Amino acid sequence: MTHLNRLSTDDWMADNEMGHGFDMMVFDQGTDYSGPVRCSVVRKRSSTPSKKGFLYIHGFSDYFFQKEMAEQFARHGYNFYAVDLRKYGRSILPGQRPFEVRDLREYFDDIRAGLAAMHSDGIEEVILMGHSTGGLTSALYMQTDPDPRIKGLILNSPFLAWNIPGIKGAVALPVVRALGRFAPSITVRNSPDESYSHSISAEHGGEWFYRKDWKPDRLPDVDSAWIRAIDIAQKALRRGRISVPVLLLHSDKSAYPGDSHEAFANSDGVLNVKAISKAGQKIGHDVTDITIHNALHDIILSRPDVRAVAFTAIFDWLGARNL
Repeated sequence: MTHLNRLSTDDWMADNEMGHGFDMMVFDQGTDYSGPVRCSVVRKRSSTPSKKGFLYIHGFSDYFFQKEMAEQFARHGYNFYAVDLRKYGRSILPGQRPFEVRDLREYFDDIRAGLAAMHSDGIEEVILMGHSTGGLTSALYMQTDPDPRIKGLILNSPFLAWNIPGIKGAVALPVVRALGRFAPSITVRNSPDESYSHSISAEHGGEWFYRKDWKPDRLPDVDSAWIRAIDIAQKALRRGRISVPVLLLHSDKSAYPGDSHEAFANSDGVLNVKAISKAGQKIGHDVTDITIHNALHDIILSRPDVRAVAFTAIFDWLGARNL
């Protein structure tokens, strides 16, 4: 790890993607196997003076655009911060291959950049939240090298287990993982199905507008190194325990290619929710496992009544633990 976290900008600047009330800062993270890398931190200050902060880590083929989530935390007295990881969203550099990673620990410096920005703002207590691969990365960070200021971890449909059925997963995963070590750039095709993205995009009957160049409707192909990085991280979590309280959130059911639009609009259309729950209950000594009925993969993007239940669960859990 480089531990550079050098500012690429002199100070906070307005975040044009989110608009009024949101700032951003860019951190130079040195170079890796593909060239220069950077990460971006977005901020929305609490509506009341507070030394508490909330740090959000997005998932694969994603970036931070969940404005309502930031506003919810700001209204509840938390200064809100989100990281666009290296090679994602605001952090993509010209000519860079988006989403490329060979070890999820590469993202630890990006989490540290978020924490550094929070420290400069006088934030003393932090809640870390990760969605999907961001949840896996956040959990791995809390198991491996946690910052003592982080007092709790919230996981929104974390990618803690593969959603590959039966013999296909048992045979294919070890082969691709081995290839990822010696031939990291071999392409692994993703399903062309766009059902999940259509359940959230306002262009297809969903509720949300976002940049399709940063969050494409069709999941991009990955490479063998990405598969290896995910598999290693998932296995590492089985060998240790997270010391802070964990809130594990997931839907009550999953949807799969060929299911109806209605099914995808009320389910996790990416991961297996039973596998999330099973793996998630084992990652710490204090794990609260809550099922959010009819939730999407990104629970915060579910329809209004569903995400209202999720926000209530989050703030009740925080309150019960005085976090």
